Amino acid sequence: MLKTPDAFLLLCLAGVGNALYKQWIPDTNYENETNWDHGAVPCSNDRVYFSAQRKVSVYVEAKHSVQEMKLPVDGEFILNSGAGFYVGPEPGCGAGVTTQFKDSEPLRWLNPALWQAAATMDDLQKGQFLFSVHKESVPCLNDDVVFKERSSFRVDTTSNRPSIPVRTVSVLGKTFSSRPEFSQYLSSRSGRLQFHGSSAVSVGTPGCTDPSGCDCGNGAFHDEICSSVTCPPVSCKKPLRPVGHCCDVCGALVTIHYTIGFNLQTYRQRLQHLFLIQPTYKSIQLGMSKIFKPQRLMGIVPFGSSAEIQAVVLDGEEGPQSGMVAEALARDILKDVHSHGSNLGIAEAEFQASSGSSSDDKPGSNAGTVVGIVFGVLIVVSLVGLMVFLVRKGIVSMPSMPSMPSMPHLSGWRRHSDVGDLGGPMDHGFDNPIFDKPSMLPAIPSLYGEDDKNAISMSKSSVHFVNPSYVEDETDFNI
Repeated sequence: MLKTPDAFLLLCLAGVGNALYKQWIPDTNYENETNWDHGAVPCSNDRVYFSAQRKVSVYVEAKHSVQEMKLPVDGEFILNSGAGFYVGPEPGCGAGVTTQFKDSEPLRWLNPALWQAAATMDDLQKGQFLFSVHKESVPCLNDDVVFKERSSFRVDTTSNRPSIPVRTVSVLGKTFSSRPEFSQYLSSRSGRLQFHGSSAVSVGTPGCTDPSGCDCGNGAFHDEICSSVTCPPVSCKKPLRPVGHCCDVCGALVTIHYTIGFNLQTYRQRLQHLFLIQPTYKSIQLGMSKIFKPQRLMGIVPFGSSAEIQAVVLDGEEGPQSGMVAEALARDILKDVHSHGSNLGIAEAEFQASSGSSSDDKPGSNAGTVVGIVFGVLIVVSLVGLMVFLVRKGIVSMPSMPSMPSMPHLSGWRRHSDVGDLGGPMDHGFDNPIFDKPSMLPAIPSLYGEDDKNAISMSKSSVHFVNPSYVEDETDFNI
C-alpha cells in the first residue's frame, strides 16, 4: 500500500490560501455492501460475478471466503495487507446466492452530488463538510482532490474541454502535484482503470493566494454540471437562483462588498462559531464564494465586472416556513456587518430573501435609490453641457443636415398667384354675390348703394371690410 509523505500531511494541516479539499464519495471497495446488487457483502456460500466486459479496480480490505468467482477481462484487485480470498465454510453465511458487483461506469466527475468539500484535511476526516453551489461542488481549479486512502474507484472525466485542471490529486494516500508524475500514473494500469473519459485530469495549478478568495473556474462546465442535477420543487413566494447554482432555492442570499483586509476563510469561520453553533440555526446550510458580477453604466452600457462575496443561506424547512430561518440568519449577519464590518474588511452588505423581503425594506432605504437617480441625472446633464461647450469651441462639429429639395412652384407663387400647381389658371371657385367684386354685383336698386360698395375693400392680397368705427388709414384687419 502507498504511504502518505510527511510533507503532504503538513501541507494538508496548514491549508493553502482559500482552496478547498474535494473528496470523491463513491468507491468500488469489495467490503462496501452498496456495491453489490443484493445489498450485502458476499460470503462463503455465495457465487460472485463481475461483468466480463467491464473494467474495474476493486480494493479489498480483509480476507473473504467465496464458493465461486467470475472475474472481468480487464480489472484488478488492490489487496490490503493480509487481504485475499479462499474457499471454505463461514459461520452464518446462509444458503448462498448469486451476487453481482454493480456497474460504476456512469459515475461522472462533473456530478456535484458525488463530491464532499471541507476547508481543511482535518475537517474532511472528521466529516465537517461545507455546503457549496453546484458549480463549486465539483473540484475547482485551485482545489485539492482527494480519493479516500483505503479505497478504489472509477470515475468518468468526460467534459467539453480536453483537460480538467486542479491543484493536486491524492490517490491511495499518495498526492500528485507534478503534472508529469500524474500523467505517468494515469497511463499506468491502475490509472486507466480508475480514470476514464475524454478529458484528462491535470494537476499543478498554483492555487489561490488571494485571501478574499478566487474564481472557481468551472464556468465552462456549468451546463454539463447542471445536466446531472434534478431540481426539487420549491414552495416559497419568490424563489432565488444563486450564481453558480442550477436550481431555484428557498432561503436568503447575502451579498458582501469587501475591502482590503477581508479574508474569506476567516469570515467563514466567524459565521460558523458566531451563528451556526446556535440551536436556532442547526438546520442551516451556508455556502460562501467569490463571484464576479457584470457592471453597467446607468444600467445599460457594460464596463467590466466587480468582485463580491455571495453567501447562500438555506434552512431545509418545507411548506410556508420554508426560508424563514434562513432569512433570520441573513438579518443577523447584516447586523454583525453593521457593527463590526470595518474591522473585518467589509464595506457593506445586503440580502434578498425568498419571502420577498430584502435589506432595502427598512425605513430610509429609498435614500440610496434617490441618490442614484440624482447622480444619473447629473451625469446626463454634464454630458450634454460638455457636448454643447465642445461644439461652440469648434472642437466637435455637428453633422450637417441634408438640404431640403427646392420647390419652384412655391417660390413663384407670389409672382404668379393666378397660376396653378400644374401650370394652368388658378381655380377661384364659384362666384359669391356677397363677397365678390363690386363691379360684378347685380344692379338692384336700393340694395347696394355707393356707401355699401365702399364698405368692401379689395386689395391684391385680400378681401376685407371697412369698419366705419375706425379710420381706414390707421388700422386694417384682414381676413
